[in-house]
Amino acid sequence: MVFSNKPLQFIVAVLVACLPLFSSANTATDFVNAKAEGTHAEATSHKEKEAHGEHAETKALSEEESVIEKIKEKKAHHVLDSHEFSLFEDEKTGTHYGFPLPIILWDNGVHIFSSSKFEHGHAVAESNGNFYKLGHNEKIYKTDAAGTLTGDAHHPTNPQVLDFSITKGVLAMMIVAILMFFLFTGLAKSYSKNGSIAAGAGRFFEPIVLYVRDEIAIPNIGVKHYKRYMSFLLTIFFFVWFLNIFGLTPLGINVTGNIAITAGLGIITFIITTLTANKNYWGHIFWMPGVPILMKIILAPIELLGIFIKPFALMIRLYANMIAGHIVVMSLLALIFISKNIGMGAFSLTLTFIISIIEILVAALQAYIFTMLAALYFGAAVEEHHHEEAHH
Repeated sequence: MVFSNKPLQFIVAVLVACLPLFSSANTATDFVNAKAEGTHAEATSHKEKEAHGEHAETKALSEEESVIEKIKEKKAHHVLDSHEFSLFEDEKTGTHYGFPLPIILWDNGVHIFSSSKFEHGHAVAESNGNFYKLGHNEKIYKTDAAGTLTGDAHHPTNPQVLDFSITKGVLAMMIVAILMFFLFTGLAKSYSKNGSIAAGAGRFFEPIVLYVRDEIAIPNIGVKHYKRYMSFLLTIFFFVWFLNIFGLTPLGINVTGNIAITAGLGIITFIITTLTANKNYWGHIFWMPGVPILMKIILAPIELLGIFIKPFALMIRLYANMIAGHIVVMSLLALIFISKNIGMGAFSLTLTFIISIIEILVAALQAYIFTMLAALYFGAAVEEHHHEEAHH
């Protein structure tokens, strides 16, 4: 016999609906008590769940905030200069792996001691009866024996001293300077020994030297004057390039991402441009030829302001590009610790690798742009007076 599905479903539904009528029914009191107990138990359980959930959520938020604070601290530590060369730190034991650097201060006399006295910023250093404390911003402040810092922890109001210390950035610049000295001294010697043919590492750097001469110096400065500036242009190109490459290593060196360094390079370029400029350069600034007198009066202060804007642009361009690269790479790596997800970690590492490859190109590109702009400024400073202008 075959039953239809619809009558069968109807019968099952009626039986289920009638089950309460055939079961042993509760009294009204029991029903009210049971309902009250159920409501109380439900409320208690709900409160416990809410309290547990809030506690778990608060704990998760505090852990996440702690991770974010550590990431911010690591970023700041990486982009700032340091009075010690710290490679990495074991957070469980608090052990720092690296080596101290010499501290050189001027405070009513010269004070020289090791940065190990600061114990990574946790101790007060004493020198000839004076006490010094290393702040979070890597600046050295004069304190009492207890190391009390007044004001904000990140910006204390204690008096500062003149700091001539060999910091991590200064050490990196010294290493690059020594490397360049031996590298290009060897290149020069190989020319004299091998009949004007480069040997060894010079074979790699010789085309770059010729490129700076033929594609940057001569077209922008001119055949007549370019030799006066070649030593500076070559030095600045390789100096910036090598420091940029050092900044991409795990050593945590960020020299060209320090605005004090880029400001120094910009000021040197400004001084050379100003001291070597001819009278035509100054004439075009203060009394532009071929322009109505009223316009000359208006344009003169603008052109004078442009003299100072040029080195400022050099400073900001190099600084902003290099520090942005460091922050982007570290932010991408930080996603691994924030997300705690394998997929996001793989994505972050892949993107970090791609950005790092781009940063290698940017390291050479920024050296090229700085050298090119410096050559343009030098070329404008020594540009000869055109005879056509004399007829206007």
